[in-house]
Amino acid sequence: MTVLIVEDNAGVRRLLRSALAELAEDIWECCDGADALAAYTLHHPAVVLMDIRMQRMDGLAATKQILLFDSSAKVLIVTDYDDDALRNAAQEAGACGYALKLNLLDLAQQVRSLAAEA
Repeated sequence: MTVLIVEDNAGVRRLLRSALAELAEDIWECCDGADALAAYTLHHPAVVLMDIRMQRMDGLAATKQILLFDSSAKVLIVTDYDDDALRNAAQEAGACGYALKLNLLDLAQQVRSLAAEA
């Protein structure tokens, strides 16, 4: 399986990479939603882990861009915000799931399930 991590916090990117190290053959990273589409088109990952709040472009806008490029893309929102309005916005953007950063074990299971659907 291949994974793209889109996250502005380098420490969180390291944690996500560690949590998925046993699942993923290749993991790529970018630090802003504005770079997500370019990274997606270059690598075509099986799953994208997308933060919501980032500097130049938020994760919801980046999710929409990726899905316009590839409607079969699997984008999982990974955030600190346990918020129903953001969950709904993520679903409307086309994300296939919403996970909280505080539980990396659940996140690994969600990624495994998404990759199996591909």
